Amino acid sequence: MSLSTARAAEKHEVARKTTFTSIVLNMVLMSAQIVVGVFAHSQALIADGVHSLADLVSDFVVLLANKRSAAAPDDDHNYGHSRYETVASLFLGALLIAVGIGMLWRAGERITNLQDIPEVHASALVVAVIVLVSKEVLFRYMLRAAERVRSALLIANAWHARSDAASSLVVAVGIIGSMAGWRLLDPIAAAIVGFMVARMGWTFGWDALQDLSDRALDQVESEKLRTLLIETPGVRDVHELRTRKMGDLALVDAHILVDPLISVSEGHYIAESARARLLTNSRVVDALIHVDPENDDISPASARLPTRSAASDAVRNALNAQGMSFDQLNLHYLSSGFEIDVLLPSDSSNDQIAKLQQVDFNALKNELGARHIRLARSLRPDARETQHAEDLPR
Repeated sequence: MSLSTARAAEKHEVARKTTFTSIVLNMVLMSAQIVVGVFAHSQALIADGVHSLADLVSDFVVLLANKRSAAAPDDDHNYGHSRYETVASLFLGALLIAVGIGMLWRAGERITNLQDIPEVHASALVVAVIVLVSKEVLFRYMLRAAERVRSALLIANAWHARSDAASSLVVAVGIIGSMAGWRLLDPIAAAIVGFMVARMGWTFGWDALQDLSDRALDQVESEKLRTLLIETPGVRDVHELRTRKMGDLALVDAHILVDPLISVSEGHYIAESARARLLTNSRVVDALIHVDPENDDISPASARLPTRSAASDAVRNALNAQGMSFDQLNLHYLSSGFEIDVLLPSDSSNDQIAKLQQVDFNALKNELGARHIRLARSLRPDARETQHAEDLPR
């Protein structure tokens, strides 16, 4: 099993376990809050019970999203299904906003009809305190588990439990005030709970919307990735490092600067090494590395330089005129100029090479727009090594 697969399996199991715990607890607390709230005439406790009902719905959303996001990449989702978590967070945020607005509306109706507010029974305070303690314990349990597997959705759900604890504290204060004779405090407490719920929903929804709009990782995480790249052997510099979030994970693409005169295969090896280093970061699900011989932001390649076929034909024609050919042609498209390395057959005689002095390489360089044309002789027919290299006459 790969490391990424193991992490996904662990996150799935933690999400299932913590969410089922939350479901059971919320079912018990919701029932107690609503039943006792009606019996004790506490609008604040009933509002908190509705809040717990919203928690139940959000828990089921988390379970569904967790199951779907764990699915492997397929033809429709080549990068996996991690953004299902983000969509679920957006839905959860919208749900909380709706519930919070409903609470505010109901509390406002009670405040405008103070004469109809009955006395609150002491049993409401007992339930409010029990809920407060239970939700705080649930928050700490869920947050510790969520941070261990680095799940944004589970962290959001944990803080949702903390908001429940805070709202229960407000409810308890409102009930105490109402029992002391200030009956206005109970609907005010209900209104405060509604505001807290709506505000939490806005926070979750806005963050999810930003992530769905390809929000990048924060500066600290991006610098960690840049360090991984720059410390890769063969990498001279890094530019155009870009990230975009996919749920708790991220996609990365970057340009790395390497020696412009190395082979394509060595450049590819360096790029794959850099990519492998990025994938050691638990946030990175995939990375695309572009190899640059120079910083193309500062020194973009000219589009008017000759193609390989044009350069090859021109050099071949010049050599054929002297009865010679070449084994290999290496082209270097650099900001300092276009350069050509010509590898002659290893069995080329000194007399044949001497004939090359008759070639008008200045005209050839002007034709191709080349800064240098260098001649080298292969050590043997199957080798890419050279015996010497020199600038031909200008």
